[in-house]
Amino acid sequence: MAEIVRMPKMSDTMTEGVVAKWHKKVGDKIKSGELVAEIETDKATMEFESFQEGVLLYIGVQEGKSAPVDGILAILGKEGEDYKALLEKESAPAPAAPAPAAAAPASAPVVKAPAAAPAAAPVTASAPATDSRVKASPLAKKLAGDKGIDLTRIIGSGDGGRVVKRDVEWFKPGAFVAAPSMMPGAVTKESFEEIPVSQMRKTIARRLSESKFTAPHFYLTMEIDMDRCADARESINAVAGTKISFNDFVIKAAAAALRQHPKVNSSWLDDRIRINHHINIGVAVAVEEGLLVPVVRFADSKTLSQINAEVKEYAQKAKDKKLQPSDWEGNTFTISNLGMFGIDEFTAIINPPDACILAVGGIKETPAIKNGKITRSSVMKVTLSCDHRVVDGVTGAKFLQTLKGFLENPVLLLGQSSI
Repeated sequence: MAEIVRMPKMSDTMTEGVVAKWHKKVGDKIKSGELVAEIETDKATMEFESFQEGVLLYIGVQEGKSAPVDGILAILGKEGEDYKALLEKESAPAPAAPAPAAAAPASAPVVKAPAAAPAAAPVTASAPATDSRVKASPLAKKLAGDKGIDLTRIIGSGDGGRVVKRDVEWFKPGAFVAAPSMMPGAVTKESFEEIPVSQMRKTIARRLSESKFTAPHFYLTMEIDMDRCADARESINAVAGTKISFNDFVIKAAAAALRQHPKVNSSWLDDRIRINHHINIGVAVAVEEGLLVPVVRFADSKTLSQINAEVKEYAQKAKDKKLQPSDWEGNTFTISNLGMFGIDEFTAIINPPDACILAVGGIKETPAIKNGKITRSSVMKVTLSCDHRVVDGVTGAKFLQTLKGFLENPVLLLGQSSI
């Protein structure tokens, strides 16, 4: 008997899925446990294996299209079996729902401007147009007439290429002015592109909006002298087989600081506060469609080289869309590092259910006074975003002081465990 295969819920936050690829086509025989399709969730693209056996009679979601969790993904049955009765049993609104969803992506390609747009077409110097046909403000027309300037030779800087007063005032009659159409890469016609929102981007938008507008954020910024950390890193990388990054030091130091300040390693649960005894640090990883936060579990118990290897593996899996739910769930604190992109400092939105997130900037050489002498110092700025329902200013400040102490004296970190 024919059976409906429904869109599975492949993560806790998944509400709908996109079929990235079908590995079977209508008429193919499918065995239990066999790979049928790849489904894009809000976090990654995951393989979907069939729990049923039979012939693929019907595909309910085409590649690139989406369906809600429990929506009709496909129908399996015996070869030649009539499956239409199953579709008719579904409530009337259900079959109609996929129609607009299927039509929406079709509107995604470049949409041309309305019919009125040609009015903004550029007028070149060689065009036989008269001043009356040029888009110009009344004041610009009067000023051009007083000066005896041909408006067709002026490139307008106003809306839609409109010539305004300043264009006439700046115009030099003896100079050659290229028409917009002659300028390399110039856009002379209004147009735009609309991109369908991916499941990942929808989830990022929803979760961060909830965080920003629900949790009362406040921010604490501190400068950290990274000279000793840089020396330690250089020494380690000179002898160890693994290349340790500054971010590895930050993760290790943050984990050690969290052990001393458990309130920062907490979550707000409406009627109670959960203080986590374990330390699972989420590390923000940028991918093409947004941001993923794989988790380094029990980070305070891991060595720098273990942290380095784990973060590298997660980053590659994130780019390949191979992260599994177990990789991104269970964070108790999050670190977002944009230092490698030349960002000096920034503030980050708290990643639920965490109470805090640490934004890490780049390391810059700045003048400093050490032992009464002016010298250079490698300084890194970090900003702690705190949920004021859980963490107060003093609590957050003390955490940063401890973090600063570990990074400015990395021997304290290395003394806790091997490299």
